Amino acid sequence: MNQAILLIEDDATFSGALTRALKRRGHEVFVAPTPELALDKARQEEPDWIVLDLNLAGASGIALIPRLREMLPACRIVVLTGYASISTAVDAIKLGAVQYLAKPVDVETLLRAFSHHPGGAAEAAVGIVPPPAVPMSVDRMEWEHIQRVLREHQGNISATARALNMHRRTLQRKLLKRPTKQ
Repeated sequence: MNQAILLIEDDATFSGALTRALKRRGHEVFVAPTPELALDKARQEEPDWIVLDLNLAGASGIALIPRLREMLPACRIVVLTGYASISTAVDAIKLGAVQYLAKPVDVETLLRAFSHHPGGAAEAAVGIVPPPAVPMSVDRMEWEHIQRVLREHQGNISATARALNMHRRTLQRKLLKRPTKQ
């Protein structure tokens, strides 16, 4: 069953990769990098599902949940964040998100998150998705983490190396090695 998905994400690299992965699985994807564009796209496209980043260029994605729920009551919302915390997870679920996932997340886990029903199983009530059958490799997790820190430092290799407490040349070698999907 293919869905129309609104991806509300301000990181162009991440949204591009996620959009391609979702389209390969047959879903129609609309992208909005700002809260204002997100509300416009939601109104125009009426998506079945929404993937919402918690931090949108300094604005809170959680603040969008009530407005999106009011506009599209049947729409299912999954919140993604690189900065997961229990308090924001509880807030997101209370406001109507069906799941709250920490980045990095693989596409299969994201798609499974939409099938959970809050209020059913205890896991779903607190927004926990069971781990994937094949977990992400350590190399892949390290690469994803390095990419996130690199984005936070606007691509500055030296600043990223300092933040990761790593020699700059070591970081450059790690960046050249692209890990497998898992």
